[in-house]
Amino acid sequence: MVKIRLKRVGKKKAPFYYLFVADSRSPRDGKIIEQIGTYDPMQEPAVISLDKEKCATWIKNGAKPTDSVKTLIEKA
Repeated sequence: MVKIRLKRVGKKKAPFYYLFVADSRSPRDGKIIEQIGTYDPMQEPAVISLDKEKCATWIKNGAKPTDSVKTLIEKA
């Protein structure tokens, strides 16, 4: 099963996330299929950049977004 998830990068207490598509069995920071956006919660307001076309295509093909990603997609 394919999921749309967040991958945490950045320094300690300064998170930055990539929104990406990956197999649900891979670890959080493991192998990815395609990167579709970024999320920076440290800026005020938080910055979400998302390729909406790629996201819609993956969801149409059966990828399930996690709860946190679903919230970010709705905000974007």
